[in-house]
Amino acid sequence: MKLPPLNPLRMFESASRTLSFTQTARELHVTPGAVSRQIKVLEDFLGMRLFERANREVRLTPGGLQYRDDLHGAFERIEQATAKALAPPAAKPLQIWCQMTFAMRWLLPRMPAFHVAHPDRDTVFTTSFKPLRTLGDADVMIGIGHGDWPGAISRRLVDIELLPVCSPQLLTGPNAITTPRDLARHTLLQSTARPDYWRRWLDANGVGDIDPTHGLTFENVALAYQAALQGLGVAMGQYALVKDDLTAGRLVAPFDKRLLIDSAFYLVYSERLEYDPHLCDFRDWLLEEVAKG
Repeated sequence: MKLPPLNPLRMFESASRTLSFTQTARELHVTPGAVSRQIKVLEDFLGMRLFERANREVRLTPGGLQYRDDLHGAFERIEQATAKALAPPAAKPLQIWCQMTFAMRWLLPRMPAFHVAHPDRDTVFTTSFKPLRTLGDADVMIGIGHGDWPGAISRRLVDIELLPVCSPQLLTGPNAITTPRDLARHTLLQSTARPDYWRRWLDANGVGDIDPTHGLTFENVALAYQAALQGLGVAMGQYALVKDDLTAGRLVAPFDKRLLIDSAFYLVYSERLEYDPHLCDFRDWLLEEVAKG
């Protein structure tokens, strides 16, 4: 494919519109002589005259007129492509996958502050009670793990500290909970998603002979917390997720015995997004929220 020299072509585009080498010179910030020379280069390349020159006027030759008309669509496409390239990129929503209970009890109550700080940042949430092993279609994942997601960057967010929680009404009456041994007389609430949490806490506190599987089992931790709020029994809480309920008095912790386990909530994202402005805004805001405690 043999293309004409682009600078003379640019001169021709302007001159064919203005029919004035002087006007073209002003438009392109060159001298009229430079316009004339560049048009001559294009004419030599094409082997035909494009303009008839008479005194200070120029007219398109029949060949020049045809060449202008044939190039019109190409010039329009170049203009459109250039405008598109110069336009600021459209901001895409940040796709966030989050473990359901963390989203409900920790993240969503704080999200209004993010949108106040970054009103131009849109987010799309996907949640699930089941763990997500890979990022898939999400830009960001927040879930429980040990920080070992291959090919991704992970930032530790919130430690998991286990402690029993219940309605305040279970701390009074003939079966009041005062020691870990008293749990044997109460319904223990647990989830199939975290079946080992009760066992780990009971073993760590010297009451390993209590069997938590004889209580009520729910599909997810959020339902176990709701059952505890309704006074149905004692749930194994994750401190960061029940802190607001404890502060408000909706739930109480019968014992000041938290068990720190090795897994934690992590923010996980692809290495290719490490410097993405939207992700950086969300990550930095999230880490600031974590630092507040």
